[in-house]
Amino acid sequence: MPSVAAIIIGDEILSGKFADENGPFLIRRLRDLGADLRHLAIISDEVGHIAHAVRHAADTFDRVITTGGVGPTHDDRTFEGIAAAFGVELEQREELVELIRRYGLPETEASLQMARVPVGAELLWGEGASFPVVCVGQVHVFPGVPKLLQAKFSDVAHRFAGERVRTVRLYTTQRETEIAALLGMVATEEAAVAIGSYPRFGEGNYRVIVTLESRDPEALERARQRLADGLDTVTPVLLR
Repeated sequence: MPSVAAIIIGDEILSGKFADENGPFLIRRLRDLGADLRHLAIISDEVGHIAHAVRHAADTFDRVITTGGVGPTHDDRTFEGIAAAFGVELEQREELVELIRRYGLPETEASLQMARVPVGAELLWGEGASFPVVCVGQVHVFPGVPKLLQAKFSDVAHRFAGERVRTVRLYTTQRETEIAALLGMVATEEAAVAIGSYPRFGEGNYRVIVTLESRDPEALERARQRLADGLDTVTPVLLR
């Protein structure tokens, strides 16, 4: 399954001026697609920070997503940072200049900034797309505006598709200290199943939610049954 890193770029997120909406969207969407999101970072608009974060992610994960910093203003420096990460220059792409003309924008230094992308970048056009997703190696570059990100992600979602993870939840009235040994034992027995334990307070007649996740349905059922038999009190199981 593809491993994915998502990098949210923007001082406005770090300063609290705007709440991040792109991270939560990508978490849900990648999960639905069957991709494994392994890294999520929020970083500043500084070129050095962008270059470092992108280089590390590209060296570590199968796919990388960046959001933000691709507009016409002085603080939109994502393409510059990605170019630095891969040791290439920026080049002005005529296809992107033509888009600027098509939308009736003046060909100023500010607008042309949006047409300059790292050398060798691929322009990915979705069906009926008004502008492409820029891809540099395995790095997919998206706008930071949530509605634009969500629309553009649909154009390339197939690139992130894998086998979906199945999830089971068990709700128990026992405390974590009482069930920790059992959870550890089952986790060792069923290595294909990821088991998590999450204490809750005041949400119902249970103290802990236990989650089981796997792409192996048989291993998942064995683990579920083993825990259901071993826990004292379990409310109904949810499977999706």
